[in-house]
Amino acid sequence: MVTHNRSNLWILLLLGSLCVVTPFAIDMYLPAFSRIAADFHRSTPEISLSLSTYFVGFALGQIIYGPLLDRFGRKRPLYVGLSMYIVCSIGCITAPDLQTFVALRFLEALGGCVAQVGAIAMVRDFFPVKESAKVFSLLFLMIGVSPLLAPTVGSLIMTSLGWRWIFVILAAIATLILALTIFLLPEGHKPDHSVVLSPRPILAGFWKILRDPQFLTYTVAGAFSFAGLFTYVAGSPIIFMDGFHLSTKDFGIVFATLVMGFIGGNQLNVLMLRRFTSQQIFFVALCIQAVIGIIFLAGMLSHRIGLAATLVLFFVFLSCIGLTYPNGAALGLASFSRDAGRASALLGFLQTGTGALISLSIGVLGSRTVIPLLWITALLALASLLVGRKLIKEPVETVADEPILLH
Repeated sequence: MVTHNRSNLWILLLLGSLCVVTPFAIDMYLPAFSRIAADFHRSTPEISLSLSTYFVGFALGQIIYGPLLDRFGRKRPLYVGLSMYIVCSIGCITAPDLQTFVALRFLEALGGCVAQVGAIAMVRDFFPVKESAKVFSLLFLMIGVSPLLAPTVGSLIMTSLGWRWIFVILAAIATLILALTIFLLPEGHKPDHSVVLSPRPILAGFWKILRDPQFLTYTVAGAFSFAGLFTYVAGSPIIFMDGFHLSTKDFGIVFATLVMGFIGGNQLNVLMLRRFTSQQIFFVALCIQAVIGIIFLAGMLSHRIGLAATLVLFFVFLSCIGLTYPNGAALGLASFSRDAGRASALLGFLQTGTGALISLSIGVLGSRTVIPLLWITALLALASLLVGRKLIKEPVETVADEPILLH
């Protein structure tokens, strides 16, 4: 475990660079939805299927990489996955139709997902448990900054060079991150040859992790909470560009502004952890998120929500997710050290898989499902926490160098 402060800072920056691979792949091409739809002669909601399939590939890939990260160490799987991501990003440039484009986005996600799941696992490798929630918040600050830049950069690239050049830039960014990983990132976990890669032991290992009540409770509750972010990302082009008729430039500004709520929630979490436990913050944030979801739904049904109210409600809603996600991840992974790769992979699979299914329904059912899904996922998150807490007999809190049982 790294103890030198300068080393910790450098490792944190490297892990943060890995974490931005997927946000850039998602956010940079959002302003191009209408242009892509026109080129492929499809509707904007149909183009959102390329985003949903990316989420699906991202979720499934984590299950694949989890055992590989434990078996072969962290770096070699990163080399393979990032290389696949680069190749598929270049493939998107030449996609002749929507079907090919969607398939390449799926494969792109399947490769690129190793970056985030590997980074999350390495938090447990390099930092003590008591620092994990704070480290996650700092990583999510880096993740959160990308939506401030990516839509604007994507909009400029699209208007000056065409939307296909967005994927040239994505491939170039991943190539740089791959080089940094190869030459500068230390190996945080030595290969564990006792990890068997045949299907039955892998499934048994995942089942053992899933049976941990604390992992299950905070992962499931966090998944439904985090699904609200997926709903926002998939539905925002439809709501703001099709519904409120914002221009591509204005949408980029609105998207970046609202994501400031997610960033602000993450950074507020760092301060709140000085006075409150992760459990307390997680519970209160879920309650507020559920209330906002109800207000959103009531406003939609009464036709009283305009652009200003939509912006405010989305900002608060995303701020709550900024609080729930780092604490949910820290609490879910607190019990695991040796199996951190598989545990982080399973956590990522359940959370992104839930979000992928939610966002997929938007592409299939249309824009009318966006606000109801915000309400439903928020209530399910709170209900999952209330039920799951009754099953946790000896909770593990993130307050010591090693996990401590709270009786």
